[in-house]
Amino acid sequence: MKQIILLNILAVCLLATSCGQSVERPVQEVIDQALNLAEKQALGMALKYAGDNEALPRSFAGGKDIGSDSQWWCSGFFPGLLWYLYENDPKPELLDYAVEYTSRIAQEQYNTRTHDLGFMLYCSFGNAFRLTRDTACLRVLLTGATSLATRYNPAIGLIRSWDHTNGGQWQYPVIIDNMMNLELLFHAARESGDRRYYDISVSHADKTMEQHFRPDYSSYHVVSYDSITGLPHAKQTHQGYADESAWARGQAWGLYGYTVAYRETQDVRYLKQAKHIAGFLLSHPNMPDDYIPYWDLNAPGIPGELRDASAAAIICSALIELSGYVDEALATQYLNVAEKQIRTLASPEYTAAPGENGNFILMHSVGHLPGGSEVDVPLTYADYYYVEALMRYKKLLAGT
Repeated sequence: MKQIILLNILAVCLLATSCGQSVERPVQEVIDQALNLAEKQALGMALKYAGDNEALPRSFAGGKDIGSDSQWWCSGFFPGLLWYLYENDPKPELLDYAVEYTSRIAQEQYNTRTHDLGFMLYCSFGNAFRLTRDTACLRVLLTGATSLATRYNPAIGLIRSWDHTNGGQWQYPVIIDNMMNLELLFHAARESGDRRYYDISVSHADKTMEQHFRPDYSSYHVVSYDSITGLPHAKQTHQGYADESAWARGQAWGLYGYTVAYRETQDVRYLKQAKHIAGFLLSHPNMPDDYIPYWDLNAPGIPGELRDASAAAIICSALIELSGYVDEALATQYLNVAEKQIRTLASPEYTAAPGENGNFILMHSVGHLPGGSEVDVPLTYADYYYVEALMRYKKLLAGT
């Protein structure tokens, strides 16, 4: 079906040519150029941080590099980016850097104080294992999954996100972002044969679907559960505009997370949820024509609000995968949106010139606007999901 959809898109382009309309560059050409530029930026970044064997890139602001250690939730994204670029262009230099930067996170496999081990370990060691089948990487992933599973409370049925209580407002806070860390547990279940990891993931996905989403399939950012009854006692935001608003990256996490949940379980409930979230996003009256969302779709200053390239990249990558699980009409819609996002993100409006932007690929992401943190700057996870989307679309075009 994918080949039919792509042929239909090609036919539209040929028709436009025959009618004398100007035609954009082939998307394959856009992707190849974008990956080449991404490689140049990543190699420059890797060289810049090579002198400190504990440092990892995080952002760039005010002309200054902003790095992190392995404990920061974003630590796995740059190593994962290197693995994707190595997959695209298997140069020894890229492999060496991918191995080096991945090794800097190995100690986090024992970290039981964070829910973000999926981001930290699966994006780095997960891609490493996928491409190399190195059993040492698998051991890290299985240990990390065991650490993550300690944060699951069976009485509540969810993995706890944060240990702090926000000044006593929360008892057992769970954020929509946590859906992204289930991929590590699903992988551990498959590789180890231990059903416990799978059951935890399903329980978390089910409870999140029940409590995090509104009737229109937008999601809250934070839901806190009563530690005794296991029922929600607060539904709020932390990084969005308001408790009842649609924080863009939160919606993107939900879309991606339920797409993965369907892939791993084949449970049609998760596919329906992913499709509903996609429908909410793509039909939202405040979604721009280029599908690079405002940082919050209900922010009061639209159209003067900041866009969030990171949310766009996550949505794009998720839509490309989701297109493989739906009927032809929806698949065509999802891929048309993804292509428009790729073309926009790959343009000078969002892609930095080589050597600029602190060697990050994309400009104009929004981390935590209400907190005044990482506002309109490059972010390592924006680059990661952008390159993942490029690779997914490239494979789809190649029929692989």
